[in-house]
Amino acid sequence: MVLVVPELRASRLRVKRWMDLAIGVPLLIVLAPVFALVAVLIRWDSPGPVFFRQTRIGLGGKPFAMWKFRTMVRDAPDALHRALVLPLVRGTADLNATAPQRFYKLAGDPRITRVGRWLRRTSLDELPQLLNVLSGEMSLVGPRPPVTYEYDAYDTWQFERLGMPQGMTGLWQVSGRNRLSYRRMNEIDIEYVRRWSLWLDLKILVKTPRAVIVDGEPA
Repeated sequence: MVLVVPELRASRLRVKRWMDLAIGVPLLIVLAPVFALVAVLIRWDSPGPVFFRQTRIGLGGKPFAMWKFRTMVRDAPDALHRALVLPLVRGTADLNATAPQRFYKLAGDPRITRVGRWLRRTSLDELPQLLNVLSGEMSLVGPRPPVTYEYDAYDTWQFERLGMPQGMTGLWQVSGRNRLSYRRMNEIDIEYVRRWSLWLDLKILVKTPRAVIVDGEPA
């Protein structure tokens, strides 16, 4: 299913794109040494590529390949994540059983490498998504891009999350992040789509570093 983005949002999307480029290009240049260091650590820690690409769903339901630093062992299967996420999307999960997982993250995931745990805890694994931002597939700020099997299980109301470009950070990340339920995350993303403004994006960007420190993924 591919959604049609309303034409009235065209000017808003252009403004958002200009901000992404104005901030994203200098940021990528400044972070180049960090990219190099992380690449060395990943190759030292485990065999396999430095980067990981995964199909995600973006603006209007369009799929794209999202970049991340590899945090798992090479060719890690996604069966464990599917088993956790799909009941949450469908509303059939035992909330008491999934509460210790903090949203949709697997506690003690055996696929994650030693360096990968540190990258996830600090959110440094997300930095390569700057490449997606510069290519126009993502924005600096926006709803979290869902994986394909999550998107395929969406209820009708959830498609509104795709009315704006998906982002590296967003309203959900600075509103409680892993402390919130899966449904609440979706509601906050939809709230962002309805309330969007350049000022809101700037406020979210300013709040993101503190949110990463306070609500970062547990080890």
